[in-house]
Amino acid sequence: MDFDLSPDHVLLRDTIRAFMTDEVAPVVDEHERARRFPVDIVRRIGELGWLGINVPERWGGAGMDTLSYAIAIEEIGRVWGSLGLIVAAHTSLGCGPLLIAATDEQRDRFLPPLASGRMLGAYGLTEPMAGSDAGGTRTTARHEPGPDGGTWVIDGQKRFITNAGQAGLYILTARTGANDDGSARISAFIVPADTPGFGVGRLEEKMGLHASATGELQLDGVRVPAANLLGEEGAGFKAFLKVLDGGRISIAALALGLAQAAFDASVPYAREREQFGRPIGSFQGVAFMIADMATEIEAARALVYRAAWLKDQGRDYGLAAAQAKLFASEVSSRVTNAAIQVHGGYGYVEEYKVERFLRDAKLTEIGEGTSQVQRLVIARRILGLRVV
Repeated sequence: MDFDLSPDHVLLRDTIRAFMTDEVAPVVDEHERARRFPVDIVRRIGELGWLGINVPERWGGAGMDTLSYAIAIEEIGRVWGSLGLIVAAHTSLGCGPLLIAATDEQRDRFLPPLASGRMLGAYGLTEPMAGSDAGGTRTTARHEPGPDGGTWVIDGQKRFITNAGQAGLYILTARTGANDDGSARISAFIVPADTPGFGVGRLEEKMGLHASATGELQLDGVRVPAANLLGEEGAGFKAFLKVLDGGRISIAALALGLAQAAFDASVPYAREREQFGRPIGSFQGVAFMIADMATEIEAARALVYRAAWLKDQGRDYGLAAAQAKLFASEVSSRVTNAAIQVHGGYGYVEEYKVERFLRDAKLTEIGEGTSQVQRLVIARRILGLRVV
């Protein structure tokens, strides 16, 4: 059993770390204060190949593995949570459904602009009355016969959509009828942002991740050709579950990066800040917090990397992804909160970055399924029972 990263993974980690530290870190505060989406930086990382990191080379991607992707999100999130979320949503939720369920013709058409960064992707699942309960989807799609298989007409609303207003392509779920048992038949559709009837509503004012766009999508008679149905009709729910499994790894990696950032800020502060004539790190109250932070981060990293490794091996990774996401997100909240405590009053002011890390980390306990949903997923897999 080898716990060392391969030379290729180390090179990727060090390259992204240097880029984020040298080129991105100086502009983070400016964008966060202005709540400004980092268009130029996103374009730049697209040019570097990091928006198609796990997309096969055939479709213009870098063709790297899931562990490479997790490392990339961790390193990006370690400097800027907003950018980490933008990349994670684009890659896992924008590109992911196409990799999972699209035909080769659909991949040939839609993946190259996404993988190259010429276009951002997004995923429209959540609605005002439906989040983890995808069966509660109220957005509808009805089929109208015609040439080339006819068209689908989509009506409804989506909410809390990452990259809303910035993405050029959206993967949307909609109800296309009912199954024999009365449950909703959920299908998925590929919707370019310039499709008539498609619009972006309000953008949310969030607790954290201020430079990431989160907003509403409005669909009023949106017509897409039959060729834009992603997978078979009614197969959208199964695809959605697979998308979330992969997305949980990326959110766990983002949580890990935020926790590492808070730890990296706390260690030198505990060494240098003095009270009562000695470094505060020499007091057990602070030293033990640092010890707990370090231990939990390493445990979270092991879970995240293992989930990515299982996916790369072609093995069942659903349980591992839920465990990694649950643990890493809660570790991130604990570690970022402890970092503020280590910094004392300075941790509560914006001059020191740890307050931002705490605000950003909270999202990781909510997105891609809350901590409570992760516990349901884990318990059901282990017990084989319908835990509710």
